Amino acid sequence: MVKKMARVTVEDCLQHVSTNYELVLKASKRARAIERGAQALVEEHDDKPTVIALRELARNITPESVAAQQEADALNEDIRTGSGA
Repeated sequence: MVKKMARVTVEDCLQHVSTNYELVLKASKRARAIERGAQALVEEHDDKPTVIALRELARNITPESVAAQQEADALNEDIRTGSGA
């Protein structure tokens, strides 16, 4: 079986964070959460939690952004169906 290398670069991630330090903090926090059972927000491809966390950061996908999008979608659905709170 041939394993594909993770193709995430620091440059990809730095487009969405201010500093290398912030990148390390965010990636390590997210990797620990994934290791503890948090749902990955990108396909896992048998990658380790660190690689998954970096791929999420490179795509600017965070648990907060996913939650915000879900909330916006729910509000739009309420408006569309006229069942607002």
